[in-house]
Amino acid sequence: MKIGILGTGNIGKTLTRRLSVAGHEVKAANSRGPETIEADVLSSGGRAVTAAQAVADVDAVILSIPFARIPQVAPLIVKVPADTVVIDTSNYYPHRDNGIAAIEAGQAESVWAATQLGRPIVKAWNSIGAESFAHRNKPAGSADRIALPVAADSPRERDLAMALVEDTGFDAFDAGPLAQSWRQQPGTPAYCTDLTRQELPDALATADAARSPKRRRDLGLAVLQERFAAGGQPDAEYLVRLNRAIYM
Repeated sequence: MKIGILGTGNIGKTLTRRLSVAGHEVKAANSRGPETIEADVLSSGGRAVTAAQAVADVDAVILSIPFARIPQVAPLIVKVPADTVVIDTSNYYPHRDNGIAAIEAGQAESVWAATQLGRPIVKAWNSIGAESFAHRNKPAGSADRIALPVAADSPRERDLAMALVEDTGFDAFDAGPLAQSWRQQPGTPAYCTDLTRQELPDALATADAARSPKRRRDLGLAVLQERFAAGGQPDAEYLVRLNRAIYM
């Protein structure tokens, strides 16, 4: 497929590499211009382009940008043909994203994002940490392969996104319509806990809409801030253990 990726941060750069290795034609863009995209991001065949070029003549557009910037890319996305699948990988954190009233009131993050963009979207790759995504991919059929939920209202769009998730080295799991995508948001049992296909369904089913965002998500963030206040970064193992202890 032809794929455009907006954002070359930790998730975006891994997406560019993995999908290129899988044989897709990948164009990558960021907010600073194609000349700022590092060579290692393009080492598997991805091509650095402008944001406008990234969303032109593609089968899928993947948004890997800070959640609060979604309204800023709406003018680009509105020009994308209706049959192009738009996939969002981002997550809402109120301390970073300046607090969004609709989400604070209970609206699913992805539903808010779709409203801002004025079109249907798919939610995928948001529920895995950057280090796990970069290093814990496994071949299809591996017993301990991590599973990632994919939510969308359109079966066609969900199927396409699930195929791409599989191409990045993870089991794709049908997580239902976009309205249920809150079950894979920060603070839920499925969020950054590196579960297998056998474990993920129960994690999604037991998510608590009232407790997950403002209690468990914020508690996890507070623990990280206290633990690493003096500097340093948590590794993937620590993050998974912490998230399992708090979110599950």
